Amino acid sequence: MLVATAVGSAADAAGERQARGTSAQNASAPQRSAARPATARRAPARPAAQRAQARQTPQQQNAARSPELRNAMHSGGTPILHVAQSSGLSCVPFARMATGMQISGDARMWWHNAAGSYDRGSRPERGSVLAFTASGGMRRGHVAVVSRVVNDRTILIDHSNWAGPGIRRGTVMRGVTVVDVSDRNDWTAVRVQVGWNNDAFGRTYSTYGFIYNRRPGERIRMAGAAAMQEVAEAQPSPHAAQHMRLAAETLGR
Repeated sequence: MLVATAVGSAADAAGERQARGTSAQNASAPQRSAARPATARRAPARPAAQRAQARQTPQQQNAARSPELRNAMHSGGTPILHVAQSSGLSCVPFARMATGMQISGDARMWWHNAAGSYDRGSRPERGSVLAFTASGGMRRGHVAVVSRVVNDRTILIDHSNWAGPGIRRGTVMRGVTVVDVSDRNDWTAVRVQVGWNNDAFGRTYSTYGFIYNRRPGERIRMAGAAAMQEVAEAQPSPHAAQHMRLAAETLGR
């Protein structure tokens, strides 16, 4: 009985010490919380890069996420925005979605309606819109986005609703080859890749020129390219018909 009593007393003493320790911890917790500096409870400040990104436009944010678009912003031209839809689009809504340009009307009216709002010219530039005139087989015209300038006579375009062998109307196509067949190298007469074959080209089409995603008079530096000039006359080149006739005779069409 003496041993049991001694053990019980030791256990009671240990429990009492543990209880006092817990009470002391609970009592000191508010004091430690009150003593903590107010700045320690604030969320850490965002780095300068994150703050700058938050101020960017959606177009700039999309470009920053894509190395291809980021390179385009620093090498001349303007970014091409991502268009997830791959079918069921006509050329006008695709061009609006890919460039962010707000030009009203059918494709045949874009050149005219862009006057005063967007710069225009006769030299291709990444992110610009190639505006086709209306023709017998294309009464509402056509617009396409320049995705790459290969050389002074060849470009690649992204566009939609351009039918061809094995291609349904409304299909989005990217990296389509277009060649300039004008005698003055002013892109007023072009031939477009047929279907998926980048070595086959269709008939000659007349175009107005290129619409750039910037205000009239605003210039960007283009390495190895001639200076852009605003085209005041919103009419097809008077040489376009001659270009098309000569091309048709040469190709036997």
